[in-house]
Amino acid sequence: MGIVYLVGAGPGDVGLLTLNAVEALKKADVLVYDRLAEERILDYAPKEAERIYVGKASSNHAMKQEDINSLLVKKAKEGKTVVRLKGGDPFVFGRGGEEALTLKEENIPFVIVPGVTSAIAAAAYAGIPVTHRGVATSFAVVTGHEDPSKEESSIRWRNIATATDTLVFLMGVENLPKITKKLMENGRDKDTPAALVRWGTRANQEVLVTTVENAANDVERTGLKPPAVFVVGNVVKLREQLAWFDSSPLFGKRVLVTRARSQASALTKLLEEHGANVTEAPTIKITPPSDDYNALDTALRSVEKYSWLIFTSANGVNEFFKRLRRQNKDSRALGNIKVAVIGKATAAELLNYGITADVMPKEFRAEGLIDALKGRITASDNILIVRAEEARKILPESLKNMDVNVEVVPAYKTVTETENAENLRKKLSNKEIDIVTFTSSSTVTNLIKLIGGADLLKNVKTACIGPVTAETLKKEGIAPDVVAKEYTIEGLVKAILNDMK
Repeated sequence: MGIVYLVGAGPGDVGLLTLNAVEALKKADVLVYDRLAEERILDYAPKEAERIYVGKASSNHAMKQEDINSLLVKKAKEGKTVVRLKGGDPFVFGRGGEEALTLKEENIPFVIVPGVTSAIAAAAYAGIPVTHRGVATSFAVVTGHEDPSKEESSIRWRNIATATDTLVFLMGVENLPKITKKLMENGRDKDTPAALVRWGTRANQEVLVTTVENAANDVERTGLKPPAVFVVGNVVKLREQLAWFDSSPLFGKRVLVTRARSQASALTKLLEEHGANVTEAPTIKITPPSDDYNALDTALRSVEKYSWLIFTSANGVNEFFKRLRRQNKDSRALGNIKVAVIGKATAAELLNYGITADVMPKEFRAEGLIDALKGRITASDNILIVRAEEARKILPESLKNMDVNVEVVPAYKTVTETENAENLRKKLSNKEIDIVTFTSSSTVTNLIKLIGGADLLKNVKTACIGPVTAETLKKEGIAPDVVAKEYTIEGLVKAILNDMK
């Protein structure tokens, strides 16, 4: 017998996912998810996990609730660990109670993992607190979409309309004329401030401020569509002072991150902190070098013979120490070796293994490192460069010209990530991307290979992490709009923000 986790995915912002939810997702053999689950949340589940979409949109259900219940039972009886991922909280109009009761009847063990409900979070991201001292001391959450098979509404309109200072209706856009009519008929002032928050907590969030009387007409006039939260109460006035999320410098900007999947999160997090709507579409993936680590392993067997070790990327650091461990060695093997790195990210990764870089240039590229090493290396030095299989030749050639012994070993290879090709072409063709970020020359060449040429990049803003990457883009016929002065992820985001001013 398996087990079912009924997991709240939260309202949309991946950062609002709970630690318990992440742990449940990591265990999943089967992932059953709905349309409100942010796609990146699914990445926490094992790659081999079976993914079943059962999303529900208004009047358009991918699977009926009874069938979802049966599916959970069936998969659990197969001995699977099943994660039922639901937007918001499973027990706040998420029908999690129905699913749990079905599991109980079938004697299937289950765990409830609460999620952050949009009833509070969407309002908060719009700068609307559901309670506020001196303004609102109570709030209620009400369904805006009752079971259509019911003959009469079970909402006690006479009681609820004025019972609390703040009312929050979920899934109520299509029923807004009825909701507002009932509120006014039962004593709610027609001029009560109100707001609709669509896709709350996400970078494509929309906020419509209105009144109870005008809400339905304003929604029709503006064309606002579900899903949206409807907030009623004087707390809506506080948005004028407390709006924070949609006033972020990159709010509404759709940014494409092309880094390798294992590295994309750091850039994504920084961009989202400034309000960007990020699409992660890795164009490269890290694979073993063509010689299956033979050259690196050979060098590591006699690593003590080198006087200098040079890393050009964080990937190189990681692969180096992975192979070092396979030879039952650790960082102590580098006790007498000086280490040089090209940039901050590489230095930070090296520090994770207990080693502080001896040399890091001011300019984070090969030319800067060459200058930094001048006067520090001698003809008697043996230098080992650990890097990607395909890389610029300037570093080893310049060092050889200094009459030192240089050995270059590949620690990894970057190859084109092909799974996103169709989606990328579609987004760029439909002008659904505002900014494309490039963090290396390989991300440039592989993206262009993936989308079938550089033409689709002519109508979007391009941002490069530094001059080497920028030069690669120029060779493809695209002049970059943004080039970071500091060749780091932080520097790239800073350059984008400066360009937005």
